[in-house]
Amino acid sequence: MIYENNKRYNTLDGYLKKRFGCKVAKVSLNAGFSCPNRDGTKGVGGCIYCSPMASGDFAGNCKKSIREQFDEISAQMAKKWKDAKFMPYFQAGTNTYAPISKLREVYEQALAIDDIVGISIATRPDCISEEALSYLHEISQRTYLSVELGLQSVFDKTGDLIRRGTTFAEFCECFAKLKERNINVCVHLINGLPGEDRDMMLESVRTVSDMMPHSIKLHMLHILKDTDCAKMYYDGKIKVFEKDEYVHLVCDELEIIHPDIVIQRITGDGARDSLIAPLWSIKKFDVINGVDKELLRRNSYQGIKN
Repeated sequence: MIYENNKRYNTLDGYLKKRFGCKVAKVSLNAGFSCPNRDGTKGVGGCIYCSPMASGDFAGNCKKSIREQFDEISAQMAKKWKDAKFMPYFQAGTNTYAPISKLREVYEQALAIDDIVGISIATRPDCISEEALSYLHEISQRTYLSVELGLQSVFDKTGDLIRRGTTFAEFCECFAKLKERNINVCVHLINGLPGEDRDMMLESVRTVSDMMPHSIKLHMLHILKDTDCAKMYYDGKIKVFEKDEYVHLVCDELEIIHPDIVIQRITGDGARDSLIAPLWSIKKFDVINGVDKELLRRNSYQGIKN
């Protein structure tokens, strides 16, 4: 099976081009949201892998308005993609972790920008109140909306180890509420978490695929400076992937993901100045090309084993 862009898996880029008729670029924004894993509600310091920037290393400057951030970043992107349209992406922190008045204030600034095609919001399954659910449903009636939920693993013992602060049951409850409202959900999974073997990683992917989210993001565990993961790595408690090992795992995962699910990401790229390992991940297009070549070698594609 061949998807858009001559790929053997259902890429976000191909999906958005087909839906909107042009290149769509996500503009990463920082609205200054905190996280219950940082402010003491559930913990401090965040998950063991989370950077001091609360996963917003590539997002805008929270000291600037949403419009200022969007204009600066989209202007740079427009130099690369002349005819692209844009989608504001609230990436840094937990972007529903605030009173509904704050959410409306922030999201409406983004929604007021001319010629955007939708909005994407990254959050946690334990941080979407009933009021927020109703508001997200309202937004989904006005424009394309994607809500990204950090799950990382379906195994609660892994969740405890990484200090996730939520259970798989809580994730399932939130996921069901979003799907009941026909809101597009993207689920984040991380390969290489401490204590997990290949079978556990595949089981997380298989379980999430069976739930039929709109999309999935596959990440690898990055070892970043000033995180607990860095301490564990230097103590020999975490082993990172070799590139070929990771490429083969991702191909195995793609083969069991339902063919209709959009694959938003198959790798990640930690900030150069904070990345400790794996250093090969900086060249993310080498990883993407490696996956393309391996699927071609196998004569395989997304969902072949689903």
